[in-house]
Amino acid sequence: MKRYFDTYLRSWKNNKRHKPLIIRGARQVGKTYSIDKFGRENFKYYLKVNAEQDTGLKAAFQSKNPQLIITELSALFGIPVVEGETLLFIDEIQMIPEAIASLRYFYEQMPALHVVAAGSLLDHTLNELNYSMPVGRVEFAYLFPLSFEEFLLANQQKGLLDYIDSFDTGSRYSGAVHQKIIEFLRLYFFVGGMPEAVQVYTETNNLIEVEKVHSGILTSLQYDFAKYGSRKQQEYLKDCLLYAARNVGKKVRYVNINKNVHSAYLKEALSKLEMSRVLHLVRRTKSSKAPINQYVDNNVFKPLFLDIGLICNVAKIKLTDIHNLVTDFEGALAEQFVGQELLASHEFYEDAKLYYWLREAKNTNAEVDFLFQMNNSIYPVEVKAGKTGTLKSLQLYLAEKRETTGIRFNLDLPTVGKELSAVVNIKGDQRKLTYNLISLPLYFAAFLKKKLKTAVQV
Repeated sequence: MKRYFDTYLRSWKNNKRHKPLIIRGARQVGKTYSIDKFGRENFKYYLKVNAEQDTGLKAAFQSKNPQLIITELSALFGIPVVEGETLLFIDEIQMIPEAIASLRYFYEQMPALHVVAAGSLLDHTLNELNYSMPVGRVEFAYLFPLSFEEFLLANQQKGLLDYIDSFDTGSRYSGAVHQKIIEFLRLYFFVGGMPEAVQVYTETNNLIEVEKVHSGILTSLQYDFAKYGSRKQQEYLKDCLLYAARNVGKKVRYVNINKNVHSAYLKEALSKLEMSRVLHLVRRTKSSKAPINQYVDNNVFKPLFLDIGLICNVAKIKLTDIHNLVTDFEGALAEQFVGQELLASHEFYEDAKLYYWLREAKNTNAEVDFLFQMNNSIYPVEVKAGKTGTLKSLQLYLAEKRETTGIRFNLDLPTVGKELSAVVNIKGDQRKLTYNLISLPLYFAAFLKKKLKTAVQV
């Protein structure tokens, strides 16, 4: 399968100022697969060590001399280590904190050597590292499940992808192409982007086999809970995991997770799931001007799950005939999809964060699904599962913040509405609003920045 991350790895290799690269991401999103492929195809020698499986490695990383480290590793595995010709990959590096600390010395003393590290629970180790973190001497990259673009490529649909990419918002959009893409979009809702699930589907076209893969991934995620503490803490993690998958896009209320557990324990569990990158917590912000994270309320958030396909498994949606399947979950899946696409559309070196706007006031409650920053402007984003739906919250945001452009994702054809009118009630004051609405199909989410540039000029 083609991953855009492969191109990023090659650019890192060719950068003369490269630093040891730490790849972060949830379990089974394809970190090891991508690095294995990269190492085999781009280097004369590829030395891979697994800190979880290879016993005795900890002793090799006790030295602060990288030359001694690679001499020992080369002897153990019988692979030459030559600067510029060898890729050294330390997998599951979180098992040996000394190896993380050693990256500093590789950068300082052997800068021409290409070193990559990865680990499924790496963020926990980085957060609790007792050693001096090699700040400024390493670089990070972030990997997510396959995006919808990559899913189309895996299903041999490059023509559809090229059509989306080349479309100008001022041009006519093909209804036939739109319907074809919607078919694949619906398929992606249920298959998702976990690499194994996508590979099984493309090889078998069997959704039951995909369901088995999802079940296995969820089980392995829960097995990881044993590494997080006591049995009670593991139960809290499971409660939060299941709650988040079933309540995507809804403000987290601890009492709804487990009314018999103190909120502090549940908050800690959610934080651990976020560090594991199983969940992404979309936090509330009051910002209407850049930077978007200026007025963030870290105590108010809603969850996104790791992958849209896994959500369907948690919700017990059977994948026997998805083309005729209509669920009460469509709205949540649409919001999960757009959030997942927005995260994956960030640059690989960015630790992506998403935000939303929530107003809780008597008779004027309102919520905008996401806020999107491009350059120094912030745009409210509403997500609809169908072709229709009110825009009261988006209009309220625009009127209150005195902004002029909003974005809507739905299942209709793309349109740009100029100088639309609405009357908005703000604290009893009737305010007339004139605004622009950029309405895009859900599957344009990954292209939002590019389409927004042209749409605001139409």
